Amino acid sequence: MRINYDPKYNIAYIKVREKIAEVETIRISDEINIDITPDGKIYGIELLNANEQMEFEKTKELVIINEVTGQKAELYI
Repeated sequence: MRINYDPKYNIAYIKVREKIAEVETIRISDEINIDITPDGKIYGIELLNANEQMEFEKTKELVIINEVTGQKAELYI
């Protein structure tokens, strides 16, 4: 998984898998789009207005926690 963030345009993209084919974009709301592969798997999630969606402006951090092992990775932006 990879998260790309562009502060200039305030967009974040959560890429779940490598692109193997064309994807279909489904608009969930004015600020969320989901890209799906032809076999129905999620390729990625686009967050418009990412600062508010992911609260980057408030926390300046991204924390990923493995719920099974309890391992945690932190990134400060």
